[in-house]
Amino acid sequence: MDHVTERALQVATMRGASHADVRTVRRMEERLSVRTGRVAAASRREDEGFGVRVLVDGAWGFASSCRLTTAEAERVAARAVRIARASARVQRRPVALDRQPAQHGRFQTPVAIDPFQVSLETKVGDLLEADAAMRAAADLAFTDSTYRADREWKTFCDSNGTDVEQEITHTGAAVEANAVDGDEHQRRSYPEPEGGMRAGGYENVRGLALATHAGQIAQEAVALLSAPQCPPGRRTIVLDPTQLYLQIHESCGHPAELDRVFGTEASYAGTSFLTTDRLAGGFRYGSELVDIVADATADGGLGTFGWDDEGVPAQSVPLVREGIFVGYLSSRETAPRIGRSSGGAMRADGWNHIPLIRMTNINLLPQPGMSLEEIIQDTDDGLYLVSNRSWSIDDRRLNFQFATEVAYEIRGGTLGRLLKNPTYTGITYEFWRSCDAVADARSYQMLGTPNCGKGEPSQGGHVGHACSGARFRDVQVGVGRW
Repeated sequence: MDHVTERALQVATMRGASHADVRTVRRMEERLSVRTGRVAAASRREDEGFGVRVLVDGAWGFASSCRLTTAEAERVAARAVRIARASARVQRRPVALDRQPAQHGRFQTPVAIDPFQVSLETKVGDLLEADAAMRAAADLAFTDSTYRADREWKTFCDSNGTDVEQEITHTGAAVEANAVDGDEHQRRSYPEPEGGMRAGGYENVRGLALATHAGQIAQEAVALLSAPQCPPGRRTIVLDPTQLYLQIHESCGHPAELDRVFGTEASYAGTSFLTTDRLAGGFRYGSELVDIVADATADGGLGTFGWDDEGVPAQSVPLVREGIFVGYLSSRETAPRIGRSSGGAMRADGWNHIPLIRMTNINLLPQPGMSLEEIIQDTDDGLYLVSNRSWSIDDRRLNFQFATEVAYEIRGGTLGRLLKNPTYTGITYEFWRSCDAVADARSYQMLGTPNCGKGEPSQGGHVGHACSGARFRDVQVGVGRW
């Protein structure tokens, strides 16, 4: 597709663009679903196209097409320039980009087993085996077993001389057991509700050993129907990685997106309480045990890549260091406004959307000392919360409520009975300041969110979160009912 890229850049610069970049993207997606012993869905889709982004008179313009011809490249580039000129008439603040050296190279996700070369019969058979293991273990209302694979080939070239190519592969699978008694519905999932997605190939799915874990979650789903309600009150809680990663996503990742801080993005997740004065003022985000990074180089992460969609190299950017807020997710446009260079966080959903600041892998780093099991043993009275069930958070990412699939009572350092319908609430910085234990690397694992929504028109994003589990003191716990 070099002819498309070269011609689009030529036309854009000839028509007055001070900056132009072209992304070509081909994407392939596969989805499989088994429900209660039967194949419910099987699909594979592909799309391909290119997008041209230009900067003219201090304003952005963007246009795209699925027709990969030289003539179409000329038309799309010219259209992007016209859009930019029209936008410049109402632009409040001219766009200024940071300086970035030209990049060259290729990045490819490490893949041991190509998921698109594994037979459909094998993949369906793995899901049916896991589904049968759930149904054999308990009397359930229905079961779901799902599989997903995504691959994206893309090139990025710009008028500064950058020319990079990437091939990124994500796979995942999950099982879910659902039990119903009258108007009460309980569920348990494995490995977590977002589907167990990671960067890599079909080796990820085999590593999950779905059928091995399916029986236990089925038994717990049924047991939850008769389990006691989680009692409300101020409690010590220990969050399993399957819940903690979403807490990080909602209350750490989204508020650190610099476009939200500046008010140029508010769709879906609102703006942010992390205004730039907090960066300058040494704002205490959490306890001294809280170290959070945005790491686009982390192994296995859904937010791992070689370069972002502005051609900025993948990097690890500290967001919170020993509890103090120190950085943002940023772009070439937003970073200079706080005196920094881009953190490489711009990504687009396919070829027909303009890039936005997106989370990479927002990771809570493990702390030496105690394992997750030892943290539980060190807790006299509390709750161990596992697997997210629902969440809500206000449009500045401050006040939140989460519900988990299950709570395990902790008494004298030992896990006890199941409790159903647990919820917990808090204010972001108060909650993170109450963290008094973060588990060590033995339970550190990469999880992810493959459907993070942002933008208008809406864009979906794949973002990763690695964590090891943590304890929080004096948290308001409630009870919900589904």
